[in-house]
Amino acid sequence: MQDATISTHLIQQIVTAEHHDPFSILGMHTAADAGEQSLVIRTFQPEAQQVVVVADNYPEQRTVMQRVHQEGFFETVYAGVEDLFPYRFEVTYQNSHIAMVHDPYSFPPLLSDYDMYLFAEGSNHKIYEKLGSHKITLNGVQGFAFAVWAPNARRVSVVGDFNRWDGRRHQMRCRGGSGIWELFVPELKEAELYKYEIKSQEGHIIIKSDPYAFYTELRPKTASITWCIDKYKWNDARWMRKRASNNQLEKPISIYEVHLGSWMKIYEESIRSLTYREIAPRLISYVKEMGYTHVEFLPLASHPYDPSWGYQVAGYYSPTARYGTPEDLMYLIDQCHQHDIGVILDWVPAHFPSDAHALACFDGTCLYEHADPKKGSHPDWGTLVFNYGRNEVVNFLISNALFWLTNYHIDGLRVDAVASMLYLDYSRKEGEWIPNKHGGRENLEAIGFLKKLNELVHGYFPGALMIAEESTAWPAVSRPTYLGGLGFGLKWNMGWMHDILVYMSKDPIHRKHHHNMLTFALLYTFYENFILSFSHDEVVHGKGSMLGKMPGDVWQKFANMRLLLSYMFGHPGKKHLFMGIDIGQWSEWNHNTSIEWHLLQHEPHHKLQNFVKTLNWLYRSEPALFELDFEHTGFEWIDFTDADNCIISFIRKAKDPDNMILFVYNFTPVPRENYRLGLPSEGFYHEILNSDSHTFGGTNRGNCGGKYSEPVPWQGKPCSVKLTLPPLSCLAFKPEKL
Repeated sequence: MQDATISTHLIQQIVTAEHHDPFSILGMHTAADAGEQSLVIRTFQPEAQQVVVVADNYPEQRTVMQRVHQEGFFETVYAGVEDLFPYRFEVTYQNSHIAMVHDPYSFPPLLSDYDMYLFAEGSNHKIYEKLGSHKITLNGVQGFAFAVWAPNARRVSVVGDFNRWDGRRHQMRCRGGSGIWELFVPELKEAELYKYEIKSQEGHIIIKSDPYAFYTELRPKTASITWCIDKYKWNDARWMRKRASNNQLEKPISIYEVHLGSWMKIYEESIRSLTYREIAPRLISYVKEMGYTHVEFLPLASHPYDPSWGYQVAGYYSPTARYGTPEDLMYLIDQCHQHDIGVILDWVPAHFPSDAHALACFDGTCLYEHADPKKGSHPDWGTLVFNYGRNEVVNFLISNALFWLTNYHIDGLRVDAVASMLYLDYSRKEGEWIPNKHGGRENLEAIGFLKKLNELVHGYFPGALMIAEESTAWPAVSRPTYLGGLGFGLKWNMGWMHDILVYMSKDPIHRKHHHNMLTFALLYTFYENFILSFSHDEVVHGKGSMLGKMPGDVWQKFANMRLLLSYMFGHPGKKHLFMGIDIGQWSEWNHNTSIEWHLLQHEPHHKLQNFVKTLNWLYRSEPALFELDFEHTGFEWIDFTDADNCIISFIRKAKDPDNMILFVYNFTPVPRENYRLGLPSEGFYHEILNSDSHTFGGTNRGNCGGKYSEPVPWQGKPCSVKLTLPPLSCLAFKPEKL
């Protein structure tokens, strides 16, 4: 062993991966040797027999380095040399293998001061282009740049197959007070496995996946994967232009909600799920035929636990590898756009799982979550709550939303569990929560985050949909922030969904006692931009299937189901249906099995599917059903007081005052003959929908295609008509002027 130019203590710190700033030791440095300026190069190469410095400009100049520590710390001094020069190492390993490698510690810092300033401020909207792993060329050398936020770590290293998962080999540079650690690993290729090895202040070693990784191993494995996401060539420019120029709220929106893993299984191949590319033609064909305008995928970000359905996210920037690569997901979305189908993604900024490899206690401290369990843990789900008061956490989440919209061309985000974000006492008992600075229960930091999120999404992506799953009476969820709202474009109408399902579950003989559950939603419908949703939440955890909720014998169950769905499509608000509901699946949804497509060989299920198709295409073709969804001028009651007969009637209107549709609903199995109904104008009322049609599985009662009005004032209207109302039915009429 030779004497080194630095102390044994410093060498030991590098060898044991204890030094807080390895760049100050390793690499090329100026030094004073015997009173003259010199250069010194140091490297730590475990398992190396010999290391030779090869000058790039003069490859014939080869300098054998001196081993100054038995673990593989090498050094060489260039006495009297002052000018820095590019170099590589020729390393001879103990197995006699020889490799020519670049020195990671010969490269300059990666992130600019401005990048780090914006990140600390919470306003680096594309921080995913800086943190994580990225293929770059630095000083003419290709490789991958790594950067991670771990402000309380004593040391961070990149580990992977490429360095035998040895945290001593690629110790990272700490960028001062930013808390960011970075390193360029030269000549590293795409598709390499990696993680971060973090030493906490207490000296514990933690192995973490990259929070900003673009791709992740398939569960149960958890390593991040170096990946470039700019390889896919998009072909949806027409769709993207159209989306940006349209007012989506005045367009028909009928969303088909899909859990990709259980939409369709290949039973011949161990009941496996379809891949992104396999599902594309099948799903698109189905959605187009059925008349849906959008698909909404349950979360597709990387998640290790299948029964979470994707709602316990471990890799926020990484699409799950269950169904293929990032490019495969891009292909699926691109194909949807080319067939005029919008794509909405469930997004989960409210909480994250406590898995040891992911965000929880990331650098040995509560970094992404609150330290106090009264704010940092969710009592219902066993998950952790994001700390929205920390700029870097807000930056992580907002950048993630923009990432999906930018890089995957997602058309909107359905934001999960908004209610749990708004209230500090959500699902907590007295004494289990901490009031805000004003003594209230509102989570002021989360509210600020949501407002900023929506402002930025709508600013960057005109036409994108931001949808809140929010179940409380919080005001102005779907109103602009400049008017005091949260800034979402749409909100799920959880109240309507609850009321109508309770009502429809009643035996029809008792429904007259619950008539207000049919009509109550119209008291508040126009205070928000609502989506009427029958989602996956209604067909899990022992709730049974939607068809199973309906009372009566089999015929009545299907008739009630048609009645329920027609009420959704007639009622103001956009539409949202979970897969399987539209074919009358009997079983509760199970993520391990496929939708019960075999039921379509049976007439009642096939006819129910045909009815949903008819509803969708009627909805899309009639402006009265979508143009004024959120304006009181688009709705007019005819009669909501006939509780004894369980009958309601109303008119939906378009911007064109002559364009209207009359809906009449009979919520009992008793047919009503000569039921007089007031009408706003004279003319022939063409029957454009009858849920009791034989085509849909009904008794085929009706009004022979339509009725002429009579000059008999009724219910405050200038004229009226006598109708036949079939049992458990919806009728829709469109007036034709005389």
